[in-house]
Amino acid sequence: MEKLLCGVDIGGTKLSAGIVERDGTVRSKITVYDHTGKTEHQIVDQIAGLIWDLLKKNNLTEQDLEGIGTGFPGHIRYREGVTITTSNLPGFKNFPLRKAIQDYFSIPVKLDNDANAQAFCEYKYGAGRGYSDVIFLTISSGIGAGIILNNKLYRGMTGTAGEFGHTIIDPQSEYECTCGNRGCFMGCACGLTLPQRFRKKIEHGMKTTLPLPPDFDYSHVDGKLIKQGIDSNDPVSLAIADECADYTGTGVYNIFQIFNPPVIILGGGLMNLGDYYFNRIRLKFYELARDMLYDPVQIVKSEAGEDAGLIGAAALLLE
Repeated sequence: MEKLLCGVDIGGTKLSAGIVERDGTVRSKITVYDHTGKTEHQIVDQIAGLIWDLLKKNNLTEQDLEGIGTGFPGHIRYREGVTITTSNLPGFKNFPLRKAIQDYFSIPVKLDNDANAQAFCEYKYGAGRGYSDVIFLTISSGIGAGIILNNKLYRGMTGTAGEFGHTIIDPQSEYECTCGNRGCFMGCACGLTLPQRFRKKIEHGMKTTLPLPPDFDYSHVDGKLIKQGIDSNDPVSLAIADECADYTGTGVYNIFQIFNPPVIILGGGLMNLGDYYFNRIRLKFYELARDMLYDPVQIVKSEAGEDAGLIGAAALLLE
């Protein structure tokens, strides 16, 4: 019997572990949301506990698994399995995460950036099937990308290739990225910028039609609220969606100019803003690309859904 795969998706808000079939089907998974305040070693303990719980729940042992693939939301030194930095969790600066997980298990552990894992999922099982070159862009609380060239993940010299979120897209921007620079693609267009954009528009006199209390805390503005506003034609929400989509369309255009790929896949939480947002991204891209588009470039939505990171992390064992 072919061995199963185990995937771990470490996110800024949730932590998931799952048993995955080799065809990408999730057999069983556990998701928790209480890891963000923990130390690095406490999170590793939690990951190990989730995996042991999954094995017990499915009447499996370690030896039934090919290994454990882990997706991490930040920069890593791929060959060494060491995290460099992350904007989404405290700590994890130069932390030997692969070895820390490996110490709990006798089977192989693989560690990669979470966007690489998601890209590999789309390449094998999602919107990237059939393509040898794929760029996957995840737009969520942060922005990252995975690059597949000639059917292989491209990681670069260190392992940090694909950090398009930290490319400078607007040097005059008033928005500061979590990395400390101003004008990063991520700082201008990701989910973390939504509260600040909303508050500034209200302070500048724009009126929202959303039913918000007088003492509304703007730090609670998120993609769900902006989607609600888009659906009800709230001018503030529509303006924010336009701004973020235009920055994203510009980022997609830059990716097109660098790689000239046949397909660019967009995923991540902000894609839940719907067709209004997605179509605006595409419109901005085509407005910039104009007659430089000789062959058609497919700009499509992710097909893998919320488990893309989990499935992709597991699938890295098949790379």
